[in-house]
Amino acid sequence: MVSYDFSRVFQFLPTLWQALPMTLSILFFTTILGSIFGGLLAWTQVGEDKTFAGLSKSYIFTLRCTPPIVLLFLVFYGLPEFLKWWLNLDINNWSKTIFVLFTMVLLFAATIAEVFKASYQAIPKGQMEAGVSIGLTPSQTFWRIIFPQAFQVALPNMTTAILNLMRDAALAYTIGFVDVMGAGNLLISRNLGNYSLETYTAVAILYWSVALAVSFLSRLLEKSLETKGR
Repeated sequence: MVSYDFSRVFQFLPTLWQALPMTLSILFFTTILGSIFGGLLAWTQVGEDKTFAGLSKSYIFTLRCTPPIVLLFLVFYGLPEFLKWWLNLDINNWSKTIFVLFTMVLLFAATIAEVFKASYQAIPKGQMEAGVSIGLTPSQTFWRIIFPQAFQVALPNMTTAILNLMRDAALAYTIGFVDVMGAGNLLISRNLGNYSLETYTAVAILYWSVALAVSFLSRLLEKSLETKGR
């Protein structure tokens, strides 16, 4: 029978806590960079250039159909070989953080682009015409009228995308990246395979805490936007 010592969970938490900043940094920078890239993908889809729209849709379809761990392995193992063959560029000594961040940005952008596109299309097109009719440029109309409303519509789905990102990024331990999940596996190795259930419980507690914090902040922002919109 497998024994379970719950007191070990609290014993392991401080060690795992030290790896939390790495998890949060991947989450933060991926959200920022992925949102910028995803915004460009969404913009090309709703634009008039059919070539760019087709390329964006193809990219989004491909990435959304690619399992995160498969893309991670392609980037971490395949990209260095490809660049060495193509440009004679050796990137094998680059930090694993770069490979993880690059992978997560590619994945997150494909997801968030669809969120941005749907939220933009949810805003009545007449608002753009109304803004232009009162003397605003199309750009001013977008940033002052369309964007605040579209952001409010997108916020719940953005939160879900960020939480999914946190789940996907946990797979980075498979290439030796030391975030919370990676630190948990190292801890199990140091304990010679003992207390694995307790360790994974502690890992789960930290991930749950981050998820609750993200959801709470999202809800506060959502309420703030609802108040300003009244």
